[in-house]
Formats: sequence, C-alpha cells, structure tokens
Amino acid sequence: MNEPLADGGWVATHEDITERRLAEEQIRHLAHYDALTNLPNRALFHEKLKQELARTAAGEQLAVLYIDIDEFKSVNDTLGHLIGDELLKSVAASLGQCAAASDFVARLGGDEFAIVQTAVKTPAEVIELVRRVFDAIREPYQCLGHQVTTDASIGIALAPQHGVDLDQILKNADLAMYAAKSAGRRTYRFFEPAMDAQVKARRKLEMDLRQAITDGALEVYYQPCISLRDNRITGCEALLRWRHPERGTIPPAEFIPIAEDTGLINQLGEWVLTTACAEAATWPEDIKLAVNVSPVQFKSGTLALKIVAALAASGLAANRLELEITEAVLIRDDEAALAILHQLRGIGVRIALDDFGTGYSSLSYLQRFPFDKIKIDRCFVNDIAEPDGSSCIVQAVVNIAAERHMTTTAEGVETRQQQELLRALGCSEMQGDLFSPPMSAAEINQLCFSHHEPSATVDLRRARKRRQTAP
Repeated sequence: MNEPLADGGWVATHEDITERRLAEEQIRHLAHYDALTNLPNRALFHEKLKQELARTAAGEQLAVLYIDIDEFKSVNDTLGHLIGDELLKSVAASLGQCAAASDFVARLGGDEFAIVQTAVKTPAEVIELVRRVFDAIREPYQCLGHQVTTDASIGIALAPQHGVDLDQILKNADLAMYAAKSAGRRTYRFFEPAMDAQVKARRKLEMDLRQAITDGALEVYYQPCISLRDNRITGCEALLRWRHPERGTIPPAEFIPIAEDTGLINQLGEWVLTTACAEAATWPEDIKLAVNVSPVQFKSGTLALKIVAALAASGLAANRLELEITEAVLIRDDEAALAILHQLRGIGVRIALDDFGTGYSSLSYLQRFPFDKIKIDRCFVNDIAEPDGSSCIVQAVVNIAAERHMTTTAEGVETRQQQELLRALGCSEMQGDLFSPPMSAAEINQLCFSHHEPSATVDLRRARKRRQTAP
C-alpha cells in the first residue's frame, strides 16, 4: 500500500500474507481430503466421479468399486482406536498402489473406501483390479507393534451399464457391496438388477417384523429332547415362530439375521427368554428349558441381568435353564466371552455349545470353559448310517464330551436307524422329528405331563399318535 508524504514523497507498506494463504490452502485441503489417510474424501470423490461420468468415451466403461473392510469394528474393540487408525492408513496406502495413474482412490468414511477405474474396456480389467486389491489388503499389516490381518467386501457398479448419473451408480455399487457382505464377506459382487428387489424385499420384511413385535404376533414353540438311555423327555428347546398374515410361516433363517442386523434380536431374545421361562415353570421339575442366545445379545452387556429377571419373574430354578450359544460368540473376543460365560455359570444356569463342528471349531473352547452340553449338528446325523458317513466324527465328539463330563445331544434325528446308531455311539440325548417337531406351548405342556407318569418310558409311536389326535 502506498501513501503520499507532505513533501511529495511516498511511503510503501508491504504485508506478508504467506501465512494467511497457507492457512486458506490448508482449509481448502481439509474440505476435500480425509485428515487421517490424506485420500480424497466423499465430497471430492463425488465431484471427480461426476467429471469422469461426463467424459467417459463411447465404447468404454467406468467402474466404481465400493470397498468395506471386514470386521474392522472388532479391531477397534480389541486393539483400540489407535491401532484401527493405523490399519486404515495402511489400507489406504495399499489401495493407492493398486490403482492405475488414471484411477483415483477415496475414503468415504469409517472403514469404507472407493476406487474409480476409468477407461474400462472389459470386465476382466475390473476383476484384475479386484484381485490386486484383495492381494494387497490380505497382507498382514504392522500397526504400532501389532500384526493385524484383515479382508474386504467389494461391490462393483459399471457406468453406463448400471447407471449414468451419480446417485444411481453409487446406489448400485452400494447394493453390490451389501450383496458381497451377505454372501459371507471376503468376496466381491458386480451389481445385478435383482439386488435392488432383494433389498426392497428385505426392508419390507424388516418393517413387517417390527410390526409383528408391536402386535405380539410371534410365538414360542418347543421341541422335546429325549434321553437315549431310557427315552424320557429331559428338556425342551424354545424356538421362535412367525406366522405372517400374507406369507404364512416365515422360517427363522429368514428373519433372525434381520433381527440381528437391526438390533431387534435384543428385544426378541428378552421376550423369548421371559415367555419360555414362565412356561417352563409349569412343567415337571425334572424337565429343563433350552433357550438360544444370539452373539448380539451376548455382547449387549445386560444378558446376565435379563436372565436373573426372567428367572425371578417366573420362579424357574436356575439349574433348569440351559443357554445355547454358538462358536460365533467366542470367535471375535473369546476372553471377554469366556468372562461372561463364567458370570452366567455363577447364576447357576447351564451352558450348551450349539452347532459344534460346523463353524470355526476349536477344541480349546472345550478346554477353557466347562460346557454342560455339546449339541451335535444335524449335518452329522443325516449321513451317520452311510458307509463313509459321519459316525466316526460323532464318536469323537461323544468321547471328548464324556472325557470333559459333558452330555451330548444329537439334532435332527428322523429315523429309527439314526436313533439306534447314536445310542450305540454313546450319545446322551436326541432331538428331532422322529419323536416330535416343535409344538405349541399348550401341546408341549400336555406332552410333558402325559409322559411324566410313573409308567416309565416314552413310546415314540404312541407320542406321535397322541400329537395327531390332540386338539
């Protein structure tokens, strides 16, 4: 700035604006780049994607890859957020090395990243990029002294094939990623039109489930468990049933995963526990109640309190309640899970390991926690009579259980031959349609008392005949 002087001269004043310009530049950078990874953020990603969509040449395609890091929350929960942040920075660097110079990588937020691959001529080029991404992400990372391994679920949408505007292509990439996660994670999926319909159907089912909970339209059924030694009813497993007003009976395999994903399982699980305990309190005192516990319920932190409340309200003795858990409860954070199991054992309830041998089975679980029972999955019972069947596996489980003073229950028993083989192998109990499918509360009450008479053992044919003539 120049100012005239009285004698005719000038005074020039200069202001150093370097710091201000640097600050402004930093603000602009922060508005468009992720502070943790220094990758373009969601806003810049959208801006650049719009530009690329507009200039995609005829005969070429553009691929949008949505990349979701699998089980990232467990890294934060078990190792802490500092390790989680280091993992995200390492993954970001790996993705940058996978992309070509004409592509660009962004962090959309949390554990979600995206790559826009330009000038795509064939799907094979996209699959090759996906292969490079998986190879890079699956390499162990060193994060502040911890070696961390991870994986990803990837959804892919192509423009113009799967959409020409920004919102459509992003929606379809997201749907494809959801399909990859639903397929078991650690894989990729290209968008297909049917995915949109599947998501809409799932959302409709979720809304219907919420309404069913509000209306009290769910029921608890019970399937008896039979001693293979003397054919007496030893317990009953509580099973949730939903009769949809339009679709009829909906299998639990369809609505339980939705309940777990949305958190509704906590409300449902508490209701099943309370309802089943109240019903079981009316049964003969030597018949136990088994209730399934979801991994989501297990991690809620309030499971023990809800069990104590259900037992107190119903008057059911704690040793008559058996909680069935799967190995999924133990896999992610077994130390915390084992602590909760000991807490539950302190209440006096029994603990059964369900579906043993079907997942990531570890014999160390049986050594580190004294389960009361191992349930042998129906997949091992189905072919037990075959020459190359699973009888040796069942025998091994029975032997391990006996050595650890645990009982064994075989699920899905449907034939006399299966029953006799299980008895010969030393299995303790059986459960399945050979004796009875799941029954309503009124039916199971009648069955329990009718077979609790001093007459002795249960005759399977008489039991089925009574069920058929029951009102």
